[in-house]
Amino acid sequence: MNAIESTQNPRSSFVYGPVKSWRFGRSLGIDPIGAVSTCSFNCVYCQLGVIQDYTTQRQIFVPTSDILSDLQALSTDEQIDVITLSGSGEPTLALNLAEILAIAKQEIKRPTVVLTNSTLLGDRMVRRALQLADIVAVKLDAISSNQLQRINQPTETINLPHILAGIEQFRGEYPGQLAIQTMLLSPWTTEMIEDYIQLLQRLHPDEIQLNVPARPRVLVRQLDARGNHAVESSNGAFRKIKCISANVLKTVADAIYDATSIPVRCAPIAL
Repeated sequence: MNAIESTQNPRSSFVYGPVKSWRFGRSLGIDPIGAVSTCSFNCVYCQLGVIQDYTTQRQIFVPTSDILSDLQALSTDEQIDVITLSGSGEPTLALNLAEILAIAKQEIKRPTVVLTNSTLLGDRMVRRALQLADIVAVKLDAISSNQLQRINQPTETINLPHILAGIEQFRGEYPGQLAIQTMLLSPWTTEMIEDYIQLLQRLHPDEIQLNVPARPRVLVRQLDARGNHAVESSNGAFRKIKCISANVLKTVADAIYDATSIPVRCAPIAL
């Protein structure tokens, strides 16, 4: 059982954790999407499994009042370092994103983090809502259109120039801490690293977060996959994803830092 749980409502809580994050410490999760996984990507490594609702259409998935009730019902003695909006899909699809961020800050009084796949940053209302977050981590796994299709499998309306333009526009407006999160599934060539560095010099993030797939991908949707703990499957529906070595990850990180002087954080890899 999680240390934090809703004590007033028998339905599944939209607040979960705290989750131990290598990037942010002890993170209280808020899920603005709910029971049906919903995203504009269908990433090959996604811990949620195959996305159930594959869309760029924004709507209210979870009423703000339900999230407020869950926050007010929390019972914990554990440390919370940040509040993170991610959960069951792409959080910027939630039309009430700004309201959720506002009540989270009011109730918990911790820094707020939004993990986004960057696909909706071209939307002025999304950028405005994200101004309320203290930290925004934007996904950039691909440095080519082919890589985007192969790794992230976006909806038909999404392409790499669209994503890069959205991140650049958001960077120009956002006063908070902007991190770029990149999942490395295989070693990059020198040319790929150089192309990535050029993108970083264009986008000016405050930090780079290099990630690796930490555990097998579930193939059947499980709500518990919102956190970072392992989930069990009665039918063994997992797909293992090969992880690069710690040395390869360090080589990429060192090259990025040497060229940009931007702090680079790497996911821990067991040796």
